Amino acid sequence: MEGQRILSVSGLTVAFGSTTVVHDLSFDIASGGTLAIVGGSGSGKSVTSLAIMGLLQEGVGRASGSIRLGDQELLTLNEAAMRRVRGGKISMIFQEPMTSLNPVQRIGDQIGEAIRIHRGLRGAALRKAVLEMLRKVRIPDPEQRIDNYPHMFSGGMRQRVMIAMALACDPVLIIADEPTTALDVTVQAQTLQLLKDLQRDTGTALLLITHDMGVVAEVADHVLVMRRGREIERGTVHEVFSNPRDGYTRTLIEAAPSLVGKWRGRPAAGQAVDVVPLSFRGEAAVLEVRDLSVRFPSYGGLLGRLKGEVRAVDHVSFAIGQGETLGLVGESGSGKSTIGKAIINLVPGHSGGVTVAGREVDYGNPASLGALRRDVQMIFQDPFGSLDSRQTIGSAIIEPMRVHGLASGKAAVSRMEMLLERVGLEPSRAGSLPHEFSGGQRQRICIARALAMSPKLIIADEAVSALDVAVKAQILDLMVDLQKEFGVSYLFISHDMAAIERICDRIAVMYFGEIVEIGDRDDVIGRPGHDYTQRLLAAIPITHPDQRGLRPPPANNSVPPRSPLRPVDYQSPPTRWDMMAAGHFIRRAG
Repeated sequence: MEGQRILSVSGLTVAFGSTTVVHDLSFDIASGGTLAIVGGSGSGKSVTSLAIMGLLQEGVGRASGSIRLGDQELLTLNEAAMRRVRGGKISMIFQEPMTSLNPVQRIGDQIGEAIRIHRGLRGAALRKAVLEMLRKVRIPDPEQRIDNYPHMFSGGMRQRVMIAMALACDPVLIIADEPTTALDVTVQAQTLQLLKDLQRDTGTALLLITHDMGVVAEVADHVLVMRRGREIERGTVHEVFSNPRDGYTRTLIEAAPSLVGKWRGRPAAGQAVDVVPLSFRGEAAVLEVRDLSVRFPSYGGLLGRLKGEVRAVDHVSFAIGQGETLGLVGESGSGKSTIGKAIINLVPGHSGGVTVAGREVDYGNPASLGALRRDVQMIFQDPFGSLDSRQTIGSAIIEPMRVHGLASGKAAVSRMEMLLERVGLEPSRAGSLPHEFSGGQRQRICIARALAMSPKLIIADEAVSALDVAVKAQILDLMVDLQKEFGVSYLFISHDMAAIERICDRIAVMYFGEIVEIGDRDDVIGRPGHDYTQRLLAAIPITHPDQRGLRPPPANNSVPPRSPLRPVDYQSPPTRWDMMAAGHFIRRAG
């Protein structure tokens, strides 16, 4: 039940220099209420949140109007007073966790800092409170991970750390800027439930900034739609979804992907087999991964002795044919991104082999690595972290073409401009730096850079996770068109089952470093055989608020939580498979 007004924004206008990016925006949020601000990349959503937090860059961005937290006017507070508000009364979950976390500070210390300052805890009580927050956001092995650094976490787990920091001090208002962008659907569902439980128990207000209409349908009470810095529609969540007045709002709702109607039941009993064949569509395999394992040592104790290994990837095999897209799906920390990085030698493989376009990759041979980097390109999960902040985006796209001798001079410039147009950016912005773009726009730049090499295979690691639903659909359509035109293959790594369904020919489901199900898209989504696959599908967001509470429970809730940490001498048990249909295999339990 909503109560007294917590936040009141009136006539908010935000400008950078002579450019106004938010125009005369007004809204209120009551205790226990959730307002979702929705819009495409660059619509002014995140800038609005930064203005509320007093985080606009001094001397560059300026806000006018009124922002009141209860009876307190925030725009007139000095920095010392705002520091007492941030974290204690208002917490924020940022969109890009890697740029928000201190890379040289342990995550336990970062969470603990806010608790120490605002709740006054010290010593064992502080550590206990930090561990409690890590468990709430489902970080595996919290007693060990509390002392890890941000780079030791996957993108999704870094986002969980940000959520733990925001929830740690029981704020009266949480501003969540794309809080579930980097999370898989199961953890997203748990996180949204956690936020709803917090609201129910404490009356916390939530300002949700998102482009995911499924999240809006799940948790919002009221919706405010923004475009180009202006409000274009607002109302209760049921009014906006059932009777959108503006065409742009209708576009956002219609673009939200759904897997409703795809379920066709469980497969019949399968036939036991010892090995999954490296099956693929097409006449030739562009990529073969055979028995790949990736391990990271784990040290502990006073003397820092080796106490075990993290089995990030454990004996994984698959193949991708020419012009085929294989989707690799699973929770954050399941090893999806590690597989992509191991293929292109960004993390060392422990064992196994990789073949690209019929050539075995020799990772110790510079010539073999050069050929690999021409044939295989990667679109990374964090667009800001993968772009040089001092290099113009046009130069970033041209550079790999020049380095590998594919194009130079006017030809390289012409191809760069064409690629910017293909991903929906103006070629006139080629001289701009990465920080001048929104998160979604930076992801498009990374996609253009990957396409510049005309590769045989593109590894797309959460390539559309930062894009709003309308642009996401455009980028997926673009990737499909390019595949038809050039015959490029994709390894599409994602936690977004709807995106996987839209673009992929086959799907491999990962759970803690292992493939537990692989097969044609229609078989895996329509007739999932493994309990974990069924749990993933059951957690997919709804598409209308009327569906709240109607999402089916997982077919089997017995999939136990696991840890990838193993003793050094641990021997993996033999893999057993059931063939459910031609090309459709599930891993047996045990």
